[in-house]
Amino acid sequence: MSEEIPLARPVLGPAEERAVLEVLRSGRLSLGPRLAEFEEAFAARLGVAHASAVSSGTAGLHLALRAAGLTDGDEVVTSPFSFVASANAIVYERALPVFADIDPVTLNLDPDAAAAAVTRRTRALLPVHIFGYPADLPAFERLQLPIVEDACEALGAVHADGTAVGARGHAAVFAFYANKQITTWEGGMVTTSDPAVKERLDSERNQGRAPDMGWLDHDRLGFNYRLSDIACALGIAQLERLDELLAGRSRVAARYREALEGIEGLGLPCPDAGGDRRGWFVFVVQVPPGIDRDATVRALAERGVQSKPYLPAIHLMSYYRERFGHRPGEFPVCEDVAARSLALPFFPEMSEGQVARVAEALQSALT
Repeated sequence: MSEEIPLARPVLGPAEERAVLEVLRSGRLSLGPRLAEFEEAFAARLGVAHASAVSSGTAGLHLALRAAGLTDGDEVVTSPFSFVASANAIVYERALPVFADIDPVTLNLDPDAAAAAVTRRTRALLPVHIFGYPADLPAFERLQLPIVEDACEALGAVHADGTAVGARGHAAVFAFYANKQITTWEGGMVTTSDPAVKERLDSERNQGRAPDMGWLDHDRLGFNYRLSDIACALGIAQLERLDELLAGRSRVAARYREALEGIEGLGLPCPDAGGDRRGWFVFVVQVPPGIDRDATVRALAERGVQSKPYLPAIHLMSYYRERFGHRPGEFPVCEDVAARSLALPFFPEMSEGQVARVAEALQSALT
């Protein structure tokens, strides 16, 4: 039997190894020089004033929502089609995630649906750049509410006006889990144009320590959301290869599109349109209507191809149903897409032969 094709595989090489070893030999494993170096390099890459490294994208979302002034009983309008962390971070602050349906093409939060969900209790908007495709930020900005961008899947994405996703001035959160465009194994980054937000993020990620870093002076509630120098060193080395890594992902995506476009009824990721450019994260398809998605996952596994339902609708997860009373039928576009979505193997070094083998296996599984 052929070797199994994994769902994802990080691309690490000698540069990453050297960077990590240098930190280990230095003895400065946390709050050392690599932290500021990574933040400055990341901010420069995106063209934004400030960046704060944190322990995960989830931690970044939590801190960014706190910086937006979120508190008990506030509402945040967001997408039900996302990794659950985007909604969880709202609940951490005892606020209410108010879901609105998604656009059937981009799969991002629909601006008209979001506008209809706004009430006098709405404190912020949390659009998600799902699967790396830019959300319609100009439309959300017209609602004149604070915005926290979930850009955890969107490093390398660009808006139609040429602005990098995460560089419009709002707090925007990126993640560096092992399957992301760059990885620090675990980790994240929050970008912002506001120096006061940067100061608050840096303090709250480090137990609320005062700006002068006085060891005994913690002047606000904080968390242990620090990112180690080892992780930052890995991130710096990965960031230096970002163009190469993004190009590899784009190349694999193009091969997939060519290999799969003949499968009748299969939904493919939307192509770039109107000047927006995707930062490729995963390659997610929707199986044709009437096809059992979960049976397709099992059939692919039997053929040595890893795949995963991606993503479940958040409002239909057990916790959100029980806590907030959500039921099927509330967001029909999201529910249809979620029920048919399937992530295929996707990583920068995926070969043309591997793509062909996945396509053949999927064609067979669907017939």
